[in-house]
Amino acid sequence: MKGDIFQAIADPTRRAILVLIAAQSMTPNALAEHFDTSRQAVSKHIQVLVDCELLTQNKVGREIHYYFNPVKMKEFDHWLTQFKKHWEDRFNQLDQLLINLNSNSDEN
Repeated sequence: MKGDIFQAIADPTRRAILVLIAAQSMTPNALAEHFDTSRQAVSKHIQVLVDCELLTQNKVGREIHYYFNPVKMKEFDHWLTQFKKHWEDRFNQLDQLLINLNSNSDEN
């Protein structure tokens, strides 16, 4: 079962992991060095990100390397775009209303 991407990115540690792995693939040990928590805790965060397909993994010898999955993030971004357009339109309407109110108050 796929994980919930919203719960995955809601956690600041997982967002930090995504930022690190977006720059380069990393092993759990390399990731754990960046956090004041146990390797086991970092591994749990990684698993949540893998479950919702934000990370992919590749086993090289005895080590597992994790990679950022830009395709999944683009799907998420595409979904968010519909709301961005809506709110941009609303803010533009508000801007116009404020301009009109300001113009009317300057006339008085």
